Amino acid sequence: MYTYDTVTAAVSGLKARGYNLDFNLLGNELVCVEGKLNVDDFDIVEVYRFEGDSDPADEAVVYGVESHKGQKGIIVTGYGTSAEGLGADLAKKLSIIKE
Repeated sequence: MYTYDTVTAAVSGLKARGYNLDFNLLGNELVCVEGKLNVDDFDIVEVYRFEGDSDPADEAVVYGVESHKGQKGIIVTGYGTSAEGLGADLAKKLSIIKE
């Protein structure tokens, strides 16, 4: 597993290793310009958590995602998986950290 000091460094590192899709969370899917992935169509293969020293708004999680068809992408989200519009199955999957 790689280590990064900032969200920007984590995103850059993942992109350098082929994680080129930028995913957004919507219900129980990941969506990007190239299409959608259902919660059962991908695995979270890397997770990086960042805590703000003084500002909770600086807290974020960067996920490296790989689809079962070999597509690689990134999700960047704030702490907690209770964001509005997030489906229960996707929230559950994001709470599991594989090390």
